[in-house]
Amino acid sequence: MTSFGFTISAGGPFDFGASLRFVEDWPATSALPSDGRALRFGFCPETDWLPIGVSVTAAPGGVAVTTTRPAGAGIRGEVARILSLDVDGSGFAALGEADPVLGDLQRRSPGLRPVCFWSPWEAACWAMIVQRSSMLIAARLKQRIAERYGATVAVDGREHAVFPPPVTLLEAGGLGLPAQKEEWIRGLARAALDGVLTAEHLRSLAPEQALAELRALPGVGPFSAGLILIRGAGAPDAFPGDEPRLFAILREVYGLPEDAPAVAYRKLADHWRPYRSWASFLFRAATYQPVRGNLGDEPR
Repeated sequence: MTSFGFTISAGGPFDFGASLRFVEDWPATSALPSDGRALRFGFCPETDWLPIGVSVTAAPGGVAVTTTRPAGAGIRGEVARILSLDVDGSGFAALGEADPVLGDLQRRSPGLRPVCFWSPWEAACWAMIVQRSSMLIAARLKQRIAERYGATVAVDGREHAVFPPPVTLLEAGGLGLPAQKEEWIRGLARAALDGVLTAEHLRSLAPEQALAELRALPGVGPFSAGLILIRGAGAPDAFPGDEPRLFAILREVYGLPEDAPAVAYRKLADHWRPYRSWASFLFRAATYQPVRGNLGDEPR
């Protein structure tokens, strides 16, 4: 089978091995086989919504990428976004020098950058599926939807079910979800096809405006909006401002009072500009354990 390759360079510290280790523990990617050397997956890039298989391995100064069909600048950019390689991280270390708590995290996980969902569309669907459910069950449901409605691509000799593009789920029923969630997903599909639920659009907006637009979409609450913008679109400098799990972590490590208002967390996060998303990700990743309980609208 013909394959196509290119490389992506990292601006600033980057450890692909750290990204792989995160993916291995992340319920949203629990169906991916791993050998500790390559990240292999299939997805429908928003540049054309056609399925493509991707294999990523470490390369000097970045990563080497192999795809199952020619990858133009758009797809190359989407793979870079997934690994947060579309952002120059040269200045991130300086934040840790000014903030010892963040600096300790950076030393414990050198070169770890946010690993994103394959697209904001897929992140939004995950947010709907996982609401009022466990991440383990949500991961199985998402995989079943991919196997029933998505294409299959072969990557390095292994078959991968690709989560279907928006046009496929626009009229689909029988997803195995409550009727309300299925209706929300159809609404999200329309938003993706209209160009609203895309990384290109969301990254073109100020983070606060992007979050507001996302909260206006069907079924999207404040936690889901933050997930879609930060871990879907890969916005490097966003802070949702209303995330109990992250707030609890920050209270513990910074000694904030239990009744600290949301503005106190936003003020703390202001010191992490222009990498607020990256810093927040490190705090979550450092304390991350697969959660099996009810997550409400906090699909992390």
